Formats: sequence, structure tokens, C-alpha cells
Amino acid sequence: MATAAKTDTQLPQAFEARNPGQALDLDWVLGAQANRSAIERRTASLPGRRSVKKDYQAAWLCRAVSCIDLTTLSGDDTRGRVRRLCAKAVQPVRADILQELGMEGLTVGAVCVYHDMVETAVEALDGTGIPVAAVSTGFPAGLSPFDLRVAEIVESVKAGAAEIDIVISRRHVLTGNWQALYDEMRAFRSACGEAHVKAILATGELGTLKNVARASLICMMAGADFIKTSTGKESVNATLPVSLTMIRAIRDYHQRTGYRVGYKPAGGISKAKDALTYLALMKEELGDRWLRPDLFRFGASSLLGDIERQLEHHVTGHYSAAHRHAIG
Repeated sequence: MATAAKTDTQLPQAFEARNPGQALDLDWVLGAQANRSAIERRTASLPGRRSVKKDYQAAWLCRAVSCIDLTTLSGDDTRGRVRRLCAKAVQPVRADILQELGMEGLTVGAVCVYHDMVETAVEALDGTGIPVAAVSTGFPAGLSPFDLRVAEIVESVKAGAAEIDIVISRRHVLTGNWQALYDEMRAFRSACGEAHVKAILATGELGTLKNVARASLICMMAGADFIKTSTGKESVNATLPVSLTMIRAIRDYHQRTGYRVGYKPAGGISKAKDALTYLALMKEELGDRWLRPDLFRFGASSLLGDIERQLEHHVTGHYSAAHRHAIG
């Protein structure tokens, strides 16, 4: 059995200067546009292309695993469930499959939980190098009092969260109050300290792709380390047109400032073939540097199970039942 082409997911990441943000530039923001018909034509061509096959597909799927924020955000979460999720994060694919692929040591990018479960996850992942991400700022609606949203960030960082996924106030975007959005995001970034901050735009609630583009730029100007599509709780979550809009805002920001900002599609990505499509989009629009977990993440829970099934099929030639690859 040929092994998967070796990826660099297990190699040390190159040093990347953190995005410090900049002063609000409304001329830049208001000049941002989004041609929906052109964006939809571009993204419609992606899933229909012939996918990578065999060893190359296995290598890309291993890359996808390394970029997953393995997530549980349910009202019935327990400490036992979070510990099982963390165990899966450390060993995301069966050891015999990874050995056959030559990918021993592969882990996911992070584990994402509510604040109340941060300490449990940090304890379970101690010594693994896998960071804990906490959703914050009144997730998912972001409508709690501002002081409480900031305090929630501070408490999650104290508990050991290395990454904070915040939600913006959608009303600032819908009313065009860009200064308020900038000030809010700047305060969130400051409260995070050394913890990296992912700005969740909740794109399904922003109305237009133009709003998505402008909100993306504002959050990056305010110092976001990542911009993220969705909470996973909206009726419309990650889509390819929204992703292309945000990715091109990231490219524009990098070209003008020299700083790389990460991207995280979240919600509704549950199939291995979808993961390949997103990886292809990142590679074509931003290049190989954005295919590493410090600049790209999937916000997902069920995605890992389907990827593991595909990798087992690559190794054995047979598909197993989905329940044999439960995530926790």
C-alpha cells in the first residue's frame, strides 16, 4: 500500500508576525465592493472539477484534519463529553490508518468549547500542544451587555484559552456604523491579550456580500487574527460565495499591510469532499501559506468522521459504517 504524500502539517510553523491592526480607514472600507454574479460564477466551478485522487487526496484530507477546530457547543455538554472530544483531538484518526499513511502524530488544530468547559479542555490537552479555543462575547447572538462580553473574554483567557472566538454586533454592520464596529472589535482584541482572536461575522445575517467584505476589513483593521464566517447557529452558515468574499478581503489586507490574517469557515461543512473544495479555494486565492492551521481552520464537529471514513477506504479499499468513526 502506497502511503499518502507527506505533508508539512507536522513541521514547525514559520514565525508569522501577528496582525497589530491599524487606524480605521473608511475610504478603504467604503470602497470595498462585491460583484455577486462574478463571485457565484467563480465558486460554482469549484465543486464540479475533478478532485484530487488516491495518495494526493489522502494527503489533502490529512491536511484538512490538521486544520479542524474540533467543536462541541451544545447545551447538554458535560465534562466527560469534552474529555472524550479532547482524546479524539489528540488521536483524530485510528492509529493503524495513520501508520499506514505515514502520518503518525497528526492532530487537529484546536478544540473549541464554551467558557465553562475551558479548564476541563486545557487539563485534558495538557502537554499535547493543541490549543483550546473558547467562544465568547455572548455567543451566538452577541447581545449581552458590552462590559459582560469583555469580561467573558478576560475570564476565558485566565482559564487557559489560547484562542477566543468572538461575535460581532451585527447591527453595526446593518446600520453602517463602522466606527462602532471598529471600536468594539478593538476592545475585544485588547481584552484577549496574547490569546489570538477570531472575529465571527455571522455572515448569514449581514444581508449582502458587500457588507461581508466591509465587515471583514473592519475586523482586520481592528486587529483580528482570524475572520470567521458563522457561529454555526444561524440558518445560513459557511458558503463558497461568502468565503471567496472574505478570502479576497484577506488578500487585499495582506497586500496593503503585509500582515496575514487567518480564515475560518464554520457551520455546515460535514463532508470530506467539501473540505477539499475549501482547501482548493484557499490554495488558488491565497497560496500554500494559508493551508496551515495557524492561518486556516474548519469550524466543524461531524467533518472529522467523514474524513476518517475516506482515509480508511484509501488504506483498505472498503467503506466502514459511519458509527465506527464517532468523534467522541
